[in-house]
Amino acid sequence: MRHLLTVIVLGLVMSGAAGASICVDCHSNVTPNIVSAWKLSKHFENDIDCSTCHGAEHTTADDVSEVRLPTPEVCAKCHEDKVVQFSKGKHAAAWQVTTAMPTGHALPMNMDGTMRGCEGCHQLGLKSKDDITKLRADGIMYGNASCDACHTRHAFSATEARQPQACETCHMGFDHAQWEMYSSSKHGVRYLLKQNGTMPADASAPTCQTCHMQDGNHEVRTAWGFLGVRLPLPEDEQWHADQLTIMQTLGLLDRNGNPTAKLDMVKANDVARLTQSQFDLSRNKMIAACGQCHSESFARDRLAKGDDMIREVDHLMAEAIRDVNGLYDDGVLPKPESFAFALARLSPIELRLYDMHLQYRKLAFQGMFHANPDYAFWHGWNEMVRGLADIRSMEKELRK
Repeated sequence: MRHLLTVIVLGLVMSGAAGASICVDCHSNVTPNIVSAWKLSKHFENDIDCSTCHGAEHTTADDVSEVRLPTPEVCAKCHEDKVVQFSKGKHAAAWQVTTAMPTGHALPMNMDGTMRGCEGCHQLGLKSKDDITKLRADGIMYGNASCDACHTRHAFSATEARQPQACETCHMGFDHAQWEMYSSSKHGVRYLLKQNGTMPADASAPTCQTCHMQDGNHEVRTAWGFLGVRLPLPEDEQWHADQLTIMQTLGLLDRNGNPTAKLDMVKANDVARLTQSQFDLSRNKMIAACGQCHSESFARDRLAKGDDMIREVDHLMAEAIRDVNGLYDDGVLPKPESFAFALARLSPIELRLYDMHLQYRKLAFQGMFHANPDYAFWHGWNEMVRGLADIRSMEKELRK
């Protein structure tokens, strides 16, 4: 009996502090910075050891395959409310969205499926067990946890994740230059001056999280969403027709205006506002965020200006689409199988249209919403005007 009790006690010790010690002793040599990062974490302070997230099956160099890579479900054991919030927002849909976006189907072979192309950021999204199994079969042993995209391993610092730079890795560049817009806007400049000590710590200056994650809510979404399309379509006849053209070309509606399977995917992942009440809910949350520094009337006026910019660039975009569609209909250009122009980067005129949609249209309205006139005008609206002029010039030459 005494021998049995001794075995049980030893087992408990090995699975607790002694088990953690084994991990630390080994990994202090193998991956020392992982250990030092963990020792800086709240996990370390609260006795959350390696086995809590990675399981206890891996104990030697011979059973590395037994280590458990944490998923959001593992994080939810302690942070259930944050994981539930995250799962309702657009970040959670990032993995599904990248498989639906046209750009995801044309990556160079050495980037596709390696987490080095679009997946490098879109790995943030929730994945099914089949998705994770396939990733592991392809030799990709990360991108499961989602939470670690912002709370980077192994410190998992909330302080780090609250800084605007935490968003910079993904929200920058060609088709989503939010970091460039924010950091060079008055909002971003003031916060960066706080960070370097030029302005006092209690000076008002919003971060990305101030507007998009009020009160730490991880359900991140915006009224217009990433693509700047919504339902119901606007009452304004011209804007209604322009948004219809854009949604048809994106494959969300067919040529007759009927919903498609892709729209069902958008609905399922809630990545666009498809009712007026959904739009109003997101818009009112943003007005409340603005209201921390500005009057409600000012906030509503500024956001309405962003809406107006979407209307302006939608018309330029739709006109360019109609010109290229006319070339398809008249047999001047071969029509893409999916009838989605963004998949048809086969000729200079289609490439110009692709850039107008994926880059300049977004920069115009996102520049307005991020209080950055340079991006709204020069990088956005001005390039849309130039793009339409180029397309009409190329169309004329092609028809000759």
